[in-house]
Amino acid sequence: MTMVEEKKDDILSKGAIVQRDYETYAIAPHLTGGLCTPEQLRKLADVAEKHGVKAMKLTSAQRIALVGIPEGEIDNVWADLGMPPGHAIGLCVRSIKFCPGTTFCRRGQQDAVGLGMELDKRYHGYELPSKFKIGVSGCGNSCGESWVKELGFIGMPKGWKVVVGGCAGAQPRIAQELIKDITTEEALDIARKVMDYYKNSGATKRLGKHLETVGFDDLKQKVLG
Repeated sequence: MTMVEEKKDDILSKGAIVQRDYETYAIAPHLTGGLCTPEQLRKLADVAEKHGVKAMKLTSAQRIALVGIPEGEIDNVWADLGMPPGHAIGLCVRSIKFCPGTTFCRRGQQDAVGLGMELDKRYHGYELPSKFKIGVSGCGNSCGESWVKELGFIGMPKGWKVVVGGCAGAQPRIAQELIKDITTEEALDIARKVMDYYKNSGATKRLGKHLETVGFDDLKQKVLG
């Protein structure tokens, strides 16, 4: 491994992403589902001011990124924050995105916050063959963007609908329905089985691309039996 590669791995291990100027970095502390306390917001603002952070950015993954940090300040920023990093990069489960669900929203039909927080607790940062995104939506409006995630949950009147194999980005793909009208406990079990399938599939691409090769029925048969 070259010195450049070692430096890159060291920076990535600190949860930092180099910016356009190739001199400063961005970090994104983990805020489960974007939920945070006034104390956490004050801490983020205080640390940003103390270290001269150039910008604070609300991300599409429900995090608050601190942008424009000099390389020598990365460790100090993390130490002052006292917060874990969000897994914004790497071959793993990224932060789970979820909507307010029945906890806050009058349109909610299922507890998206409860399911999203439990999935985040179990799988955030879990290593898989490629990046893996999960969206949890409390109703059919799909505010958690469930249809364009590797694994999506959508609240329905009789339970959860599970969709698999979606993604956004340069080659967008709409997920396919796997099962519907299941309980939260059953949804958690399905999540485990889908990730086990993917982890052991020999895939090198994102789940949706892998399913285009082997067929959706391969996943359906092995996950649902």
